[in-house]
Amino acid sequence: MNARELIGWNLRKLRVERNLSQERLALEASIDRSYVGRIERGEENLTISVLEALASALNVPVGMFFIEAVSDERPAPLKAGRKPRGAGKKEAAT
Repeated sequence: MNARELIGWNLRKLRVERNLSQERLALEASIDRSYVGRIERGEENLTISVLEALASALNVPVGMFFIEAVSDERPAPLKAGRKPRGAGKKEAAT
């Protein structure tokens, strides 16, 4: 696995563990959602600044992106689709 693939693998693993969509992570890191997807697929040669932004958004040290994968199994994808409006909000007392 080359460095770009390793970073992408670990990014996806960390994002899925935190139950974040690519869109939410991109918003938190102030980068484009499609860029996150390309990073996860190992298609981008990203900068240290982008790594720092992603690490900050995931609340992990930058070094977490360089940990060798112990399994060839890709992290499971999150459930597709958007959450219904108001999901997770407490209902107003009536």
